Amino acid sequence: MRFLPSLLLLVAFNLHAAKKNPQPIIGKPFAPLEAAKTMRVPKGFNVTLFAAEPGIKQPIGFCIDDRGRLWVAEANNYPVKKAGKNDRIIILEDTDGDGTHDKRIVFYDKLEYVSGIEVGFGGVWVMSIPNFYFIPDKDYDGVPDGEPVVLLDGFGTHANSHTIANGFAWGPDGWLYGTHGITNWSLPGKPGIPKEKRRRFEGGVWRYHPVRHVWEPFAIGTTNPWGVDWNEYGHAFVCNCVNPHLFHIIQGAYYEPARNRPTGRFAYERIPTIADHLHFTNTKIIRAGIGTPEEDAAGGGHAHSGTMIYLGDNWPAKYRGDVFMNNIHGRRINHDRLARKGSGYAASHAPDVMRARDPWFVGVTLAYGPAGGVYVSDFSDTGECHHTRNTQKHTGRIYKITFGKPKPWKGDIGKLNILELVKLQSHPNEWFARHARRVLQERQANTSVLANALKSNRSVPLRLRALWTLQVTGNLDEKKLEGLLQDSSEHLRAWAIQLLCENRKPSEVARAEFARMAHEDKSPLVRLYLASAMQRLLLKQRVPVLAHLLAHTEDKDDQNLPLMYWYATEPVVAADRVSAVKLLNACQIPKVRQFITRRMATGRAAGKKE
Repeated sequence: MRFLPSLLLLVAFNLHAAKKNPQPIIGKPFAPLEAAKTMRVPKGFNVTLFAAEPGIKQPIGFCIDDRGRLWVAEANNYPVKKAGKNDRIIILEDTDGDGTHDKRIVFYDKLEYVSGIEVGFGGVWVMSIPNFYFIPDKDYDGVPDGEPVVLLDGFGTHANSHTIANGFAWGPDGWLYGTHGITNWSLPGKPGIPKEKRRRFEGGVWRYHPVRHVWEPFAIGTTNPWGVDWNEYGHAFVCNCVNPHLFHIIQGAYYEPARNRPTGRFAYERIPTIADHLHFTNTKIIRAGIGTPEEDAAGGGHAHSGTMIYLGDNWPAKYRGDVFMNNIHGRRINHDRLARKGSGYAASHAPDVMRARDPWFVGVTLAYGPAGGVYVSDFSDTGECHHTRNTQKHTGRIYKITFGKPKPWKGDIGKLNILELVKLQSHPNEWFARHARRVLQERQANTSVLANALKSNRSVPLRLRALWTLQVTGNLDEKKLEGLLQDSSEHLRAWAIQLLCENRKPSEVARAEFARMAHEDKSPLVRLYLASAMQRLLLKQRVPVLAHLLAHTEDKDDQNLPLMYWYATEPVVAADRVSAVKLLNACQIPKVRQFITRRMATGRAAGKKE
């Protein structure tokens, strides 16, 4: 019994910890219909139950297909990453339009640890760590055409249960985007590629091209982002679980917190949240405020999931373009309003759009559909993320939040002809424009008719839809993009820069225009896109553009530009001392001057190790 004193000491310690940070005892969840009925929403809104157990369990994510059906990823293994192949995908459909699913198909039931799903290009894209799969189903009849194909492996499984590669979404540029937590860092690559030839990815946002089968990091940082979405100008945003909750995602950026990530160690400083507020009260012990009145008033807690920028046509116009995210501790949907600030955005707190009374409500995914209503998935548990967890596996719900009673939509975007798909680029509900654009991309359709919309006096968002559609279908050549570098809209100029650098080989004409714009363009947004684009160019090609960008003393207090300029400059400084001196002499931004000097002092050898 020599171990008894140690055992008693451990018990005493745990009792003390329990008294200091007591864990609440949470009873049974509300019945599904009661949970929907008791949700509090603004006047005029309605909440209906779309699906619940036993038809659905542990919904970790979902997407909506071209017919308006929900493809749901069920995380039955969670939180045990090596529990076997028990996770599955089910398809839910509301055939009679009453708001509740009445048709259910089990699509695939042998996944390892599912955390992300999207549909398109003749099948289903699934994150089931450690693998990223494509499951073919060309006619989407709910029966796989073959076994899952491993596109990439090496996604991290070595740390906790939830900071993993997760949620998928199709970007306006035709890439499939995903988010990724910090602790389970990854070494993604095609099967068979040795470890030493893979690139370590430490969390943030990544993307994968569905045709060229290319993977690349898009932005690095945050803690545990779950979900990415875009506003009508094609600017990306993620919510973060945990800590600061919202970030404007810029290609090539590094975000707070740094957390001693070994790659990007020369970033020196990282871009902060755009939110001017927190949804929690204690920044030193972040779970200390859970359940308190003060935390409730602030927004509910520090854990968020399921970024959605509402661009549907059912909710009132005042919500359009705003950001919504599930607050896990607060059992609600938080609401932030976006406003332009310098080269980016600021986000302010707005009233919550939904609050659940069910003590087991854990919102994960948010998405608006063809009728404009918003679906929200409920993992239906008492965790995850720094609070009590029940290890049950039998519950799960999906709710639908509508304003009034919108008319149900029945159709199939995939069966429309090219002209009909092109016309949907003008639909007020972004859902139709996005799905139609992806189908046009799949077909590599002739969309040259949209060139007129690109040149017309239409609104900037509609012009951008035309631009993106022309690009993803291969109907936008380099000369047309070069012409847009002098467009009247900063958004068209900015996107022309990004698209010209997609292949990392812009023409000499384009590079000359980049240098002119870096010197003359009055838009900080355009300069932001130039800074991003420079990271995709050869080092020697960056110098003329960076020299002009670094001369903009008016950018010294912008929340993004000094740091984005540095991220593009650092590899040049590390590799070429002559260019480093040239850029230092040109630089009028104190922070970047400091960084250049600091980096030069570390020597070239350190740069080679990156």
